[in-house]
Amino acid sequence: MPSVCFYFQVHQPFRLKRYSFFDIGRDHFYEDDEKNRLILDKVSEKCYLKTNRKMLELINRHKGKFRISYSISGVAIEQFEKHRPDVLQSLLI
Repeated sequence: MPSVCFYFQVHQPFRLKRYSFFDIGRDHFYEDDEKNRLILDKVSEKCYLKTNRKMLELINRHKGKFRISYSISGVAIEQFEKHRPDVLQSLLI
């Protein structure tokens, strides 16, 4: 049986909050932290955690003939560290 290696790219962009002309000089935080957290929670539960469990199961079942590789953007890593360290840990196993 030939070896198989899947390559996945992981990226979670920062969402920006509404920022008007009148916010200039009063508010220097442009990211919508709450929206970032909510979206990351949703995607983590629906996709990342389930997929990572399945990938680990396949790796163990096929004893080295099934491999995966992840390319994770720095932005995604920052958000995982801040909001969902469990997802980051599941990627490192």
